[in-house]
Amino acid sequence: MSIEQLESIAQAMVAPGKGIIAIDESNNTIKKRFDTVGVPNTEENRRAYREMLLTTPGLNQHISGAILYDETIRQSTKAGVPFTKLMLDAGILPGIKVDKGPFPLAGFPGELVTEGLDGLRERLNEYAKLGAKFAKWRAVITISGDAPSGTCIEANCHALARYAALCQEAGIVPMVEPEVLMDGSHDIDECYEVTEATLRSLFASLYEQNVFLEGTILKASMVLAGKDCDEQSDIDDVADATIRCLKASVPASLPGIVFLSGGQSDELATAHLNAMNQQGPHPWPLSFSYRAMQQAALKLWGKDMAANFAAAQSTVAQRARENGLAALGQWKKGG
Repeated sequence: MSIEQLESIAQAMVAPGKGIIAIDESNNTIKKRFDTVGVPNTEENRRAYREMLLTTPGLNQHISGAILYDETIRQSTKAGVPFTKLMLDAGILPGIKVDKGPFPLAGFPGELVTEGLDGLRERLNEYAKLGAKFAKWRAVITISGDAPSGTCIEANCHALARYAALCQEAGIVPMVEPEVLMDGSHDIDECYEVTEATLRSLFASLYEQNVFLEGTILKASMVLAGKDCDEQSDIDDVADATIRCLKASVPASLPGIVFLSGGQSDELATAHLNAMNQQGPHPWPLSFSYRAMQQAALKLWGKDMAANFAAAQSTVAQRARENGLAALGQWKKGG
């Protein structure tokens, strides 16, 4: 795939009023979600749940792509249509999670580094043949005591850059996700410092590894206080801090930034995104890549998969619409 094609895919991922739906939970993670609504964690139930999400009427109006799990990218609808074909026919780009998750960083107790580079070239080539247009790799940065160390940030950003270079070699747009976790009692200022240091390290690594930024998407966490911090900032302060941090560390040549919800409630994640876009224009489109969009739909679907199928899809469509409006700065609470 040419450089121009990577660039056009990246731009399509952050088209005005559109964002990414994340349905890439591993089988272990989806089990936890299913357990909360009493749904057995079988392959068929996982397939049926993802079909419910992907066949939501009008989903493509506000969703440009969906991040899939290895099992999901190989699955089909009940009628036998491969999910990737269903998505591409609807103008929704198939994405694929390719990292193997975070593991303890040797020599640095309590810190994590994401693994999965071994064999990645071959896996990416296979995913490209299966229809993947973009991929995702998540790094996890924890704020606690003296953490994160410079070594932890550097190790994760180096891995993100290696992954990104391999993606582009395979004709796949890399989504790089250095998540600064909300866990902890740190305040918004400390989150700002760590997020800025992480993003500066990330873009230095991407530059060193000859990654084509115009064909890359950043999946970012917002700058906000840890969930155990006594002082929680209001929506406008979070928007201000996040925009300042991004402008200080993210090159303008990047096609776009999508935010993760990272433990925020559905509505709060939407409100923060909306506030940021109301402060625009910015050097890059700011959109969403939320997993939080699905919580209400899962509860409905889990109660009665057949009877509540349409109602669950309606909830997905509504959440997609609200976040699509927030990506334009046009969302109104209760509207």
